[in-house]
Amino acid sequence: MTPFLKRLLRWLLILGFSGLLLAALAVGVAYWLVAPRLPSVAVLKDYHMQVPLRVLSADGKLIASFGETRRIPVSIGQVPDMLKHAVLSAEDADFYHHPGVDWRSVVRAGWHVILAGGQKVQGGSTITQQVARNFFLSPQKLYSRKLIEMFTAMRMEDEFTKDQILELYLNKMFLGHRAYGVAAAAEYYYGKKLDQLTIPECAAIASTFQLPSAVNPVSNPQRLVARRNWVLGQMHEHHYINDAQYQQAIAAPDDASPHEQPIQVEAPYLAEMVRQQVLKRFGNDALTEGYVVKTTVESTRQQDALAAVRKGLVAYDRRHGWRGPEAHQDLAAAPTNAELDHVLAGYNEIAGMQPAIVTAVSASAATVYLGHDTSVQLDLAAMSWARKYISDSRIGVAPKAVSDVLARGDVIRVSRNGKDQWELAQIPNAEAALASIRPEDGSIQALVGGFSFLRSKFNRATMAARQPGSSFKPYFYSASFDRGFTPASIINDAPLALPDPSRPGGLWTPSNDDNKFAGPMRLREALVQSKNLVSVRLLDAIGVGYARTFATRFGFSLAALPDNLSLALGTASVSPIGMARGYAVFANGGYLVTPYFIKEIDDRDGKPVYIANPARACRTCEERLLNPTPPAPPPADMLSAPANSVVASADSTPAPASTTADEAGDDQGPLPADAHGGGTHPPVLAPHVLDIRTDYLITSLMKDVILRGTGSAARALDRPDLAGKTGTTNDHRDAWFVGFDGDLSTAVWVGFDNFSSLGRGEFGAKAALPIWMSYMGSALKGLPEDSLAMPPGISTVLINRDSGLPTTASDPNAMSEIFKVEDVDKLRAKAAQQQNKDQQHAYDIF
Repeated sequence: MTPFLKRLLRWLLILGFSGLLLAALAVGVAYWLVAPRLPSVAVLKDYHMQVPLRVLSADGKLIASFGETRRIPVSIGQVPDMLKHAVLSAEDADFYHHPGVDWRSVVRAGWHVILAGGQKVQGGSTITQQVARNFFLSPQKLYSRKLIEMFTAMRMEDEFTKDQILELYLNKMFLGHRAYGVAAAAEYYYGKKLDQLTIPECAAIASTFQLPSAVNPVSNPQRLVARRNWVLGQMHEHHYINDAQYQQAIAAPDDASPHEQPIQVEAPYLAEMVRQQVLKRFGNDALTEGYVVKTTVESTRQQDALAAVRKGLVAYDRRHGWRGPEAHQDLAAAPTNAELDHVLAGYNEIAGMQPAIVTAVSASAATVYLGHDTSVQLDLAAMSWARKYISDSRIGVAPKAVSDVLARGDVIRVSRNGKDQWELAQIPNAEAALASIRPEDGSIQALVGGFSFLRSKFNRATMAARQPGSSFKPYFYSASFDRGFTPASIINDAPLALPDPSRPGGLWTPSNDDNKFAGPMRLREALVQSKNLVSVRLLDAIGVGYARTFATRFGFSLAALPDNLSLALGTASVSPIGMARGYAVFANGGYLVTPYFIKEIDDRDGKPVYIANPARACRTCEERLLNPTPPAPPPADMLSAPANSVVASADSTPAPASTTADEAGDDQGPLPADAHGGGTHPPVLAPHVLDIRTDYLITSLMKDVILRGTGSAARALDRPDLAGKTGTTNDHRDAWFVGFDGDLSTAVWVGFDNFSSLGRGEFGAKAALPIWMSYMGSALKGLPEDSLAMPPGISTVLINRDSGLPTTASDPNAMSEIFKVEDVDKLRAKAAQQQNKDQQHAYDIF
């Protein structure tokens, strides 16, 4: 070797060594400069990714999911190898071999910066660096940020295994359309779980990591397929797939489409109640910390309730005629489907009623466009119900031609009937609500707050303050039985005029619904026939003050009860949930339970942070039997506590549950307290508010309401254990039916939000009872009969049908009646006294 070459080699070695020293020094200085700004990567060990709040039914079906992001966290073991290989091929093929920074990529990116004249370019980040950037840093393209990213990545490699870093990456990254992480992306784009993904689908998801908003399977399918095929090529090059798999995968079409998380149970009003309560307990973190709320609602009962409410409202609405199209659009001579789609874009499907526009009409048929290039024909039979609406009590004649009902350009609704045929539909203006609870513990089994949550978010089941009409009568009838009256007591059903300066003429003259009077009659018959004038006289006899105080035993606050005799006609302010709660006292033997709807709340790891421990009727529990208590008004906090405002923590003391809403619709009381100790705590006992004998008597009367009274249509359910009461208010503004057996207490209300009349003849038995029957028939199907057995202290006595006094079997007017035993001797003495008077009158004749 010549001296010149030796000197050149020596200088090259010196320059190289110096360059390495300078590079090392530069790295050391850079680390010294940015070290104070490096985040602590140890926090990732306890990092909680944002996971939506999920609400489930009692049987584990999804009711709702709340949160801004879609994310389903998975462990690295749940991720299929093919998906991992696709992501590594797309983003970082050497992930398992580099120390967190791929120095070759860094040098390559640096060379590109030089070639670009100092402009920052994309590339050079490993998966570890991307995790560091997404968890700790901003997306700004700064050299200082890049240095911090690199050093943070190396720290992460020291703290975590490669699998742990990859798990963070696969769960954290945004993959378009609010989907974060591969599991959420698989569900949204393909409606699949990770282990169901095909090879091309794995590659497609891996393709979204780079530009998720622009390149994803839904927003830009063509770019996505091009990127997917490149990823498949990388997978083939790295021997993750063979030739045949590669060829088959690149030939596969991408069939992605939006797949929202399927809602399995439609209970939006209940879901909103849950959301509000969980927010009160956990704050805004409730929507991002992955809590799972298990409600008390049974999915089948909820679906039955919703179907019953909608069917009942549609039936009511059709009885009152066709109000006309929702809108009218002047159409071109030959409108395109795109033009028609534009018209329909402003309308949403509501409760299965699909918007449509009439494009052609004749006497025999109409062509209606449903959107998405679909048209259907409606004949006259499809709109036979559509008599013209005239007023709430009048409709026109039946249509004789389709053109009598529809015109070209009308925007209407159509729905499928029971035969799966399209027919003309109309969104009801009236509303309804249903609340159903278990009498044993108050757990809500079904709740419907209106026809459609999309149309109105006002929850009429818990927030409405409506008059209950005659459905309120059983409460003060019960008070009268505690005041010495019996089912056989005689009260006169006759006209009545009472002073009332606020009314014309200064008199209040209540009447019966049919404006007829039956004269003296037994209380049993008065309730069966819902006689208002008997109720007014009965309330006057026991005292309004006494009746109001007694009604609080059923969960009503005094503020909701008018302090006058109009209370006899049901002028209180109540909600359906309040009425279901009140009738649950009759169903469970005399105990005031509190409606609740959250059974358990689990954290993201499945650990319970709250378990309900509601107060129970528990009338056969040892604790109840060993410590019997006389009936008494409930604690004041059961009537006036602030509503559902708190959820106790998992280490709190068990306490009674409280209501979802009071009678006026205001929230009250905390959520049920927590149970601990593996069920070793004694049950929380609901307060005893009603003598079981009084309960048995009033339930007997309400069974007769169904057997032969205003609720007789319910005999079709063929269940002797059912009891209940209709209710209708002045001018038919409210229609009710509230009824129960031992399993369920259910209240149904129908009316207008603006307090308009439902129309002449729309009594509770006609508007509300069919909804109640439809729901209870389904909810109780297959369950054995369940009603109170006759308690001790009740006697069956023969009475005279007219006088209500004890008689003998020889009396042709004799019938059986039940009484409290202490009332029997009083009645027999009264009967003997009456007989002596009759005999005296007979002697006087002579």
